[in-house]
Amino acid sequence: MSYTSFVAIGDSFTEGMSDGLPDGSYRGWADLLAARLAARTPGFRYANLAVRGKLIGQILDDQCGPAASMGADLVTLVGGLNDVLRPKCDVARVCAQLETAAELLVKGGGRLVLMRSPGRQGPVMERFRPRMEQLFARIDEIAAQHGALVVDLYASKALADPRMWADDRLHLNAEGHRRVAEAVWQALGLPAESDWDAPLPAAAPPGWRARRAADLRFAREHLGPWIGRRLTGRSSGDGRLGAHVSPELGTAFWVGPADHTDPGPVTAWAPVGA
Repeated sequence: MSYTSFVAIGDSFTEGMSDGLPDGSYRGWADLLAARLAARTPGFRYANLAVRGKLIGQILDDQCGPAASMGADLVTLVGGLNDVLRPKCDVARVCAQLETAAELLVKGGGRLVLMRSPGRQGPVMERFRPRMEQLFARIDEIAAQHGALVVDLYASKALADPRMWADDRLHLNAEGHRRVAEAVWQALGLPAESDWDAPLPAAAPPGWRARRAADLRFAREHLGPWIGRRLTGRSSGDGRLGAHVSPELGTAFWVGPADHTDPGPVTAWAPVGA
C-alpha cells in the first residue's frame, strides 16, 4: 500500500525523546518513518502532534480530534504508559480512554497503528509489569475490534537492552528509535531493510564505579527533577504543543519535503496545504 499522509499522536515516545539533533530538537521513530514514506511518495504530508508527559486522557482530548479531522492515510496512537507508571493508576479507566481514542481515530479513516511499548530491563519494569501487560492486552483487543495493526515492541529483547535507552532511562536513544521505525515499516508490509530486533553485540558490563557514577548522574539530572514535578503537580509537557501545531492558531498543519527523492530531516520540512 502507498501512504500519502501520516499523523502521529501520543506522548514523549512519539515526540521523539531522546533522539536529539544538534539544534536541540528531536528526531524520533515517527519522523524517521515519515521520511522513509516520503521518499516513496511525491506530495507526502506529515504531522506529529505528540507532546511529552501527556496522559491518555489528555491525548484523547487534545490530539485525537485534530488527528481524525486531517483524514490521513496512516495514524499512529501510542499512549497510556505515562498513566500506568504513576504510583496510583486506574488501569481500567486508562484502557477505556484508549479505546475511545481509537474509535475516534478509526472514524477519520486510514490505517490505525497501535503499539505495545518497549520496556527497559530493570526494577522499574518489574514493578509496573502487571499494569503494562493489562494495558497491552486491551490494546490487542481494541486492535482486533477496529482492524488496527499492533506493533509488538514489548516482546523485543533487543529494545529491552539498556544500551538502547537514553541516560534518563525513560526514553529510547537514536538506535532505539531507528529500530522502532523499522518495526512499524515492516508491520505496514513494506520491504525490510534490517532486522530491527537483532540483539546488540555482547559487551562486558560496566564496572562498579561506572555504574555508581551513572546512577548519581541519573538521580541528579533526571530523577530529581521528575520527583519535583510530581510533587508540584507539573508536567514536562505543560505549555507545549505538538511539533506541527500552530501556536498562533492552535491548529495542526501538514509538513512535507521539497524533494521526495531526498527528503532529509523532518525538522527541515515546510508547511504544505491541506
